[in-house]
Formats: sequence, structure tokens, C-alpha cells
Amino acid sequence: MNIRRVVLASLLSLIPLIAAASWREAVPQARLVGEGQLRFFGLRIYDARLWSETAPLQARTAFALELTYHRSISRDDLVRTSLEEIQRLSGEPLDAEQLRRWRADMQQAFVDVEAGDRITGVFLPGRGCRFYVNDRLQHEVADAAFADAFFAIWLDPRSRDQKLRRNLLGQR
Repeated sequence: MNIRRVVLASLLSLIPLIAAASWREAVPQARLVGEGQLRFFGLRIYDARLWSETAPLQARTAFALELTYHRSISRDDLVRTSLEEIQRLSGEPLDAEQLRRWRADMQQAFVDVEAGDRITGVFLPGRGCRFYVNDRLQHEVADAAFADAFFAIWLDPRSRDQKLRRNLLGQR
């Protein structure tokens, strides 16, 4: 009986460590591939950094996209603009149920950001992705289609900001 309590107490003590795990544990050999800034009408919105174990970035490998914000932006605005870009890049209307699920996942993954806050998305090939807010795990999405669509916002050849895309991919 005492051994069970000790084992249970030991396992329970690990929960805060798992929740506090940094994104770097998901991509342990990550190196900086590239970095850039998003500006809108001359205002710096965020700095972006792409991390991967391979440089240049290889298809179907894990990577992390780290955004450090310079402005306050609401969670709702982050979700709305992300969905708009996902729909634009899809080229065809997305299923209403899929959009509802993706909106709900982003509502859990994102927070209202202030200047200095970081949101890091980790792409897990064939599995989905994880989102960390200031290096703390916020939400995991077990949907590979969502992960592909979400990271396409920055990495797809049709991305809105071609300079940022090139910089992230190390193609200056």
C-alpha cells in the first residue's frame, strides 16, 4: 500500500513538469533556419523565427514557428485572421464542421497577447501540432490537416508576405 502511494505521488509530481515543458523538447536538436518580421503599415506586429533539426527545412519534418509579439492583439483577432488565411490558401470553401473544430482548437491554443508575449507552434508531421505560450504548453491539436493548413499561412508559396516567408526559410 505504501509503495502505491509513493508511486502515485511521484507520478502526480510530474504533471506540472509535463505541462511546463518547453517546445524545445518536441524538437530537441532545433537550429534556427531563418527569421523575419511582420509589419503592417510600417508597424512592427511580430518577429518570427523558424526552428528545425534540418536546414534548409525538409518536408514532413518537425519544426517550430516562434512569434514574438510587439503589439497587443486579442485572441479573437488571432483566430479570425488565421481562419481567413487558411480559407484563402485552401482555394475552395472549407467544410463548416471542420471550420468550427479548427476555430475551437485555436480558441484554446491562443491567448490575448501583449507586447513581449511569444506563441510557438510546433509542427508534428502526420500527427498535428502543439502551441506554447511563453514556453508553456497551451494546447495540442491532433489533426494533421489542421497543422498543414495552419503553418501554410507562413510557409506556403502563396503566403501573403513573401519576404517573411523567404527569410523564415533562410532564402534571403
